[in-house]
Amino acid sequence: MKRYKTLLVFALLAGSLANAQNPIVTHMYTADPTARVFDGKLYVYPSTDIRCEEGFADNGFCMPYYHVFSTENMTTWKDHGLIIDQTDVPWGNPKGFGMWAPDCVKKGDTYYYYFPAPPADKSSFRRIGVATSKSPTGPFSVEKNYIKGIEGIDPNVLVDDDGKAYMYYGGGENLFVVELAQDMKSIKGKPQKIETLPGKYKEGSFVFKKDGTYYFTFPHAPGGSEEIAYATGTNPKGPFTYQGVILDRWKDGAWTNHHSIVAFKKQWYIFYHHHDISNDQHLRSMRVDSLFFNKKGLIQHKTATLRGVGLHPIDQPIQIDRYTTSKNLKISRIKESNEVNWQLDYIKSGSEVSYNAVDFSSKKVKNVTYKVSSGTQGGLIKLYINNQLITTTQVHNTGGWNNWQEVSSPISKKIKGVQNIKLVFEGGTNYLLNIDWVKFN
Repeated sequence: MKRYKTLLVFALLAGSLANAQNPIVTHMYTADPTARVFDGKLYVYPSTDIRCEEGFADNGFCMPYYHVFSTENMTTWKDHGLIIDQTDVPWGNPKGFGMWAPDCVKKGDTYYYYFPAPPADKSSFRRIGVATSKSPTGPFSVEKNYIKGIEGIDPNVLVDDDGKAYMYYGGGENLFVVELAQDMKSIKGKPQKIETLPGKYKEGSFVFKKDGTYYFTFPHAPGGSEEIAYATGTNPKGPFTYQGVILDRWKDGAWTNHHSIVAFKKQWYIFYHHHDISNDQHLRSMRVDSLFFNKKGLIQHKTATLRGVGLHPIDQPIQIDRYTTSKNLKISRIKESNEVNWQLDYIKSGSEVSYNAVDFSSKKVKNVTYKVSSGTQGGLIKLYINNQLITTTQVHNTGGWNNWQEVSSPISKKIKGVQNIKLVFEGGTNYLLNIDWVKFN
């Protein structure tokens, strides 16, 4: 891996495997996730944000290379490591730090990886290049020259049912489409503007086909931060009819969003990014949530969640702050910890939190343990599974809000299969306790 004067990973989460919750990757900053399914496995190709101490940055972003991640169950994610660095691009600026949103598709037995980069010849803001491999995780061989006849950002490629391939790209008021030649490394004909889309800033085209309909999805910033919107059509080149918003714009200082949509094991998912870990819009982290269509084929509006997707294995602690639903509590980053970790706080009597899809199939549980802190009198934690009270745990003053302790209670009832859990908090009139995680033993 090329070395940069920056902190690339969080010390305690530097392993190659991670359990899924939002964000799905926490050992590095990842943005612009393009998800693809190859041979029964889901791969995600994001861009990478780093803190760039050298001072190189483009619009405040410093993005020097690409990694690839994979999963077979939407729960455990593997980092396959660096696949292309900016110094690997023969036609690119080796100190451009502008390796923005990529894509990867398979045609025949070859994987084609498309990416934008600042060209060394300064002929454009961004040119689009391609690299090839016989494996979805590389190694990738970068073509000596960028694709002639196009310039812009955010390449996205659709390989249609008839074998023809189309590239969508661009940013600003206009987005474009052009057919790729058979070699997948050059264009056929001239690019054309996608008409009938709403005005104002657009980027990050992602096109997929479902039941004969082409879905043209894109980040759109009619004012403020970007929402994820879409249009539909019956031809890969359009025209497309605008249908509305899929995912609302952020309201917490994050300006960008960038997404992809894919079906995996009979479920549709939307991948996107947010600045969960850093609270800095230039250091983003990718997320995933389930996506649904109505009977007319229109995409149902999606609310971003912390819970994310996938079953949670019972042999792993449940980071309860990545909840499914909550009531009368807050969430904050644990500042005293070197790892990427959050807590539930400002918990009152009557506060609640739920966490869905916990898989109890692998073993019999005998007790539940909570990691908690309290600077007041503490309180009670009532554990419900499918609305049945399982056990109650007493939490006392731990000596301060930053003084963490583990408290446990026995479980006598049998718990089997995939269940939803809920914690209900009871106590006095003050704030009761903070909670980090829940663990079943």
